[in-house]
Amino acid sequence: MEARVVRAVQRRQVLFLCVFLGMSLAGAEPLRYFVAEETERGTFLTNLAKDLGLGVGELRARGTRIVSDQNLPFLLLNPLTADLILNEKLDREELCGPREPCVLPFQLLLEKPFQIFRAELRVRDINDHSPVFLDREISLKILESTTPGAAFLLESAQDSDVGTNSLSNYTISPNAYFHINVHDSGEGNIYPELVLNQVLDREEIPEFSLTLTALDGGSPPRSGTALVRILVLDINDNAPDFLQSLYKVQVPENSPVGSIVVSVSARDLDTGSNGEIAYAFSYATEIILKTFQINPTSGSLHLKAELDYEAIQTYILTIQAKDGGGLSGKCTVVVEVTDINDNRPELLLSSLTSPIAENSSETVVAVFRIRDRDSGNNGKTACSIQDDLPFILKPSVENFYTLVTEKPLDRERNTEYNITITVTDLGTPRLKTEHSITVLVSDVNDNAPAFTQTSYTLFVRENNSPALHIGSVSATDRDSGSNAQVTYSLLPPQDPHLPLSSLVSINADNGHLFALRSLDYEALQAFEFRVGAADRGSPALSSEALVRVLVLDANDNSPFVLYPLQNGSAPCTELVPRAAEPGYLVTKVVAVDGDSGQNAWLSYQLLKATEPGLFGVWAHNGEVRTARLLSERDAAKHRLVVLVKDNGEPPRSATATLHVLLVDGFSQPYLPLPEAVPVQDQDDSLTVYLVVALASVSSLFLSSVLLFVAVRLCRRSRAASVGRCSVPEGPFPGHLVDVSHTGTLSQSYQYEVCLTGGSRTNEFKFLKPIIPNLLPQSTVVCSLTSGDIKGGVVPYIVPGYIQAKLGILHLLSSHKM
Repeated sequence: MEARVVRAVQRRQVLFLCVFLGMSLAGAEPLRYFVAEETERGTFLTNLAKDLGLGVGELRARGTRIVSDQNLPFLLLNPLTADLILNEKLDREELCGPREPCVLPFQLLLEKPFQIFRAELRVRDINDHSPVFLDREISLKILESTTPGAAFLLESAQDSDVGTNSLSNYTISPNAYFHINVHDSGEGNIYPELVLNQVLDREEIPEFSLTLTALDGGSPPRSGTALVRILVLDINDNAPDFLQSLYKVQVPENSPVGSIVVSVSARDLDTGSNGEIAYAFSYATEIILKTFQINPTSGSLHLKAELDYEAIQTYILTIQAKDGGGLSGKCTVVVEVTDINDNRPELLLSSLTSPIAENSSETVVAVFRIRDRDSGNNGKTACSIQDDLPFILKPSVENFYTLVTEKPLDRERNTEYNITITVTDLGTPRLKTEHSITVLVSDVNDNAPAFTQTSYTLFVRENNSPALHIGSVSATDRDSGSNAQVTYSLLPPQDPHLPLSSLVSINADNGHLFALRSLDYEALQAFEFRVGAADRGSPALSSEALVRVLVLDANDNSPFVLYPLQNGSAPCTELVPRAAEPGYLVTKVVAVDGDSGQNAWLSYQLLKATEPGLFGVWAHNGEVRTARLLSERDAAKHRLVVLVKDNGEPPRSATATLHVLLVDGFSQPYLPLPEAVPVQDQDDSLTVYLVVALASVSSLFLSSVLLFVAVRLCRRSRAASVGRCSVPEGPFPGHLVDVSHTGTLSQSYQYEVCLTGGSRTNEFKFLKPIIPNLLPQSTVVCSLTSGDIKGGVVPYIVPGYIQAKLGILHLLSSHKM
């Protein structure tokens, strides 16, 4: 802190020293340079480095420039050699008019450090203009009674040159009666007078035509001519005489056109035409003729054009009064133009620095000069800027000001400043000028990227496709340009076992995150990592944010049945006593789902059943229970298909097959039943046979005896072919089918098998068991198709239910049993 204060004090001391040196140099005698008008462009004038006692390199390093009030680029400074060169041809008459000497002031401005040198360029006149008479013909009337030596005022010629090149002499063509006397008006102008040498005789010579020649003092001299016509008149012995030989008047510069400036008056003692007076300007300049006009009868002087104090402050007019006889008198009118506050202050900007780097110390932003063309208090000015800006104005010499930063700027707060410089004069009424400049603030990398959130939570559903856009992170940088260009990257994970590079990637330009591979909720439910954002400044700044990715479960796992096992082994048979009450728990289907949430909510329903309505499944726990009382008419063996379905969208399902055996008691020995023909198929067979039987009985009553006998014979022959058990061609191993401890039976049984050949519904029959005491008293015959045998189905021996294809009556009697 103390070091900053010391540096600030040192800077102020250097600035005050520069201002003091500038003021001291500004107060010194200005540098003077001379050039003749019409000098060619590019003419060398001087070497400023030598004149100022500085080196060429130092002069260039200090930022030297030329400033002039006229804003005319008449000078050019060569920055390499420090030579001052004429930039254009100069016309002294256009620049200065009749003023002598012709001085063009300018200033040499050194910016680093700030210093001003006054200088002036004086333009020398050359003889490039000839004298010119405004009137090519001058008329004079002279009384013949005029005594020799009388002088007659002639119109003077105009010469734009000054000094020795201006008008210096008049001559008239040789004659015996007149000669020219040249007089000085005391104001730098000369005028000719025609002097009479001898008495005129109108009767001898009534008119003279003489050539008046005006000569300047140049080398060689230039000249202009006018014709003087002299009429000799009769005697007029009184000339007009003004009441005042000198009139002085002050006129405000804002006087309206046509207003009276002054009235002059002359009198003539003669009468008649010799006493009639006419007023007119005598040898008036072109400017006077454009600005004033005089009433020839009354002698009142009026404004013909607007006055401008800043251009001309004083006019000197010579007014001539002529009578009818040609005699004249003259007087002088001095018109002084008084200043009014009609010019606004002007701001002449010399230099402007923009942009300015933020956080920089005190910096000169602009250098300008204030000028007011008015005089007195009307030309005094005060300069100011807005109060809420971090800039201050510092006055210098010659109405120069510097605009300086008051404190370091912050581009993130303001990228630019619109500064209005207000200049007010002290006249009445006060006039002001406002000049606006825009100062841009250039960026410095002083802001790190900032994430819109400190942490991000992204959701992605499992089994996603690779390269899936899963979300974005975003960071902003308050800087600009490359300092605000943000690049995103993945930071090394804190968990070394997390394969982050194979899970996600990030777009370095826009922060888009992508899943590189398909995610599995059952393997990885969530992971987190950090993302970095760095700008491209120098040095680069960075920040980081936490990203948490949650894997959402998808219904990609079907329910898995734990019980009963569905692995293709021998089915598990559930035993149900026939005396079971409704709601008796037969078994419970147990299943699990690898998903989570509602995708793992399982429901159970009975999809298929051998006898619908006998069993039911509880939807929520998978319990299989009896739905009603069992009866002897119910089949002994039942096959149930239970559907296990989850609550996903779309739902997935699995099926479990249950085999239920109805027994009289759990002490009754039993064998596992085969995969018999479904009950529905049995019922269909019974229906078919019943229809055939009814048709046959009807045929017996309606047909003739012969037809009845033929039909009977045909039936007997077909029944014999179907019931006959034949041995197929080829050797068939004669053996017993052994069923050993299969299903839930505790005994072993053997059966003889007989297959019918050539039939699509090959059957086998179970005859006598090897252990007769295990069977009931009645003979039991069961049949299955050969397809059942090929499928490895083991038939069950069901007491009380006899199946046989021996005819309709046998089938009906067996069904009743």
